[in-house]
Amino acid sequence: MVQLLLLCTMLFQSASPTATKPVIDNERVTILDVSDSAPAQPTDAVVVSLSGTAAFVPKGTAPKITGRSFVIDLKDHPVPPIGNKSGYPLAFPRPGTKKLFENDRVVVWDSTWTPGVATPMHFHDKDVVVLFLENGDLKSTTPDGKEVVNKYTSGTIRFNQRDRTHTETLMNGKQRAIITELK
Repeated sequence: MVQLLLLCTMLFQSASPTATKPVIDNERVTILDVSDSAPAQPTDAVVVSLSGTAAFVPKGTAPKITGRSFVIDLKDHPVPPIGNKSGYPLAFPRPGTKKLFENDRVVVWDSTWTPGVATPMHFHDKDVVVLFLENGDLKSTTPDGKEVVNKYTSGTIRFNQRDRTHTETLMNGKQRAIITELK
């Protein structure tokens, strides 16, 4: 009898849904990596799929998930606008990008880099969430000439704070990303 109870307990525990642990959680966003479904979101959200689609999901709405996706819960933590004193243009729009949508919370861009071609030097006036869709190495160069090469693989997600100036060059592979600017 005890063995039967232990078996039932183990089966119940293995069938219980487990909470998804955030891959990024800060004062601006909580980001979940999901594959099949997600509950109604407690805040407005953006859902970005590895297939390269993005959708805005209003608070209280269950997102439609197709394949591996990232749910970016947008926290109610506004930041004051930041002035561009860099002398360089804003990060977006720029060559190789297409605006997917914009509302009062976010601007979402589909960005593709061309091998060996640097983006124009630009200033990020907004915090961004970047979901990389390909495998490729991007070199970031600041106005003072400092260079850093980052290796990104499909499914890598990053939160980058605003107030940055740099250019980007695809050094190896291919690279495309869905970039969510937070207002």
